[in-house]
Amino acid sequence: MPKVKTKAASANIHAVLGTDEAEVKRVAAELASNLTPPAAGDFGLEVIDGAADNADQAEGRVRSAIEALQTLPFFGSTKVVWLKNVNFLGDDQKARSAAVQSALEELSELVDSGFGPGSTLLISAIDVDKRRSFYKTLLKRGEVQVFDRLDSGRSGWEEEALEMVQQRAKKRKLQFDEDALDLFVLLTGGDTRQIDNELEKIDTFLGKDRGVNTELVRELVPLSRAGVIFELSNALAARDLQLSLKLVRRLLDQGESAIGILLVAIVPTIRNLLLAKDLMERYRLPRPHSPFQFISAINRLPGEATDHLPRKRDGSINAYALGIAAQKADRFETTQLIQAMQACLAANIKLVTTQLDHELILTEVVVKLLGR
Repeated sequence: MPKVKTKAASANIHAVLGTDEAEVKRVAAELASNLTPPAAGDFGLEVIDGAADNADQAEGRVRSAIEALQTLPFFGSTKVVWLKNVNFLGDDQKARSAAVQSALEELSELVDSGFGPGSTLLISAIDVDKRRSFYKTLLKRGEVQVFDRLDSGRSGWEEEALEMVQQRAKKRKLQFDEDALDLFVLLTGGDTRQIDNELEKIDTFLGKDRGVNTELVRELVPLSRAGVIFELSNALAARDLQLSLKLVRRLLDQGESAIGILLVAIVPTIRNLLLAKDLMERYRLPRPHSPFQFISAINRLPGEATDHLPRKRDGSINAYALGIAAQKADRFETTQLIQAMQACLAANIKLVTTQLDHELILTEVVVKLLGR
């Protein structure tokens, strides 16, 4: 789970933002509880519902927050004003409204100038346009935590998801073996809510035992769309022709497009196998026992050896997927992988230019890769 946290001079301005709705709500509720003075009772927390239906409501919620911040706490104590579940900080019609922007400018001025030590402002929002001045004011003056949902369609998401799962499993004292951890990460797809739900399910099932293996993960964690795609990739890399064809058929039955299956599951698997095998042969890298062992080996290579490798958004190598491929690349010949990539290109053309049966086209690619 990507997380950005900034701290500024003002300790009474907090924002919990991001596209990971479950995590934003959890962290904001926890923060509200921690910030609310225990002795203040019902007067210590004033919640303003930021989920507005239209621009008029949105403007009203912002002005209610301004009024609450300018009102002194009862009995000389302190209070928290929580503008909760805000849905007008993005780039939709409500957010673009002149009245809403004017109200947010007033709130920005109040945040910028300060509203006294007796009140604390907490804002939680799911969709935020980080280009707007209000967001920049929060960054400048307050403590901001950003929780963005992982995009499982983006390269490199597995490493971030793996770190998140490890942290959450450690809190529960769950001990995953390497294969079980990889499988759990790919089945849950980086979805915070599902990760927490499945970890709780495993935790409850195990009781005093803390060891988690692949059999347990397969038994308890449902096979989602992302899970079927992972299973197909794994079956291809394991050279299991029968299972691969069965999973292709299952994805088609679930409504997945043939071109999607080709580009999301089959092509990346073959490409990573080919890239990993090429690196292992060219630089005499041994078959790794874990993906991270291969990552370390890649990081020791000269720059010209890795210039062609897939990159993440930050420019670093998407080495985790290559590490998984490297564990199974020895099952294939380089020429076979090249022919499979050529078959993928031919299949792509057939899928968009002909009326041939889609399952038949994908079957030809799979057989081309796994045929002995």
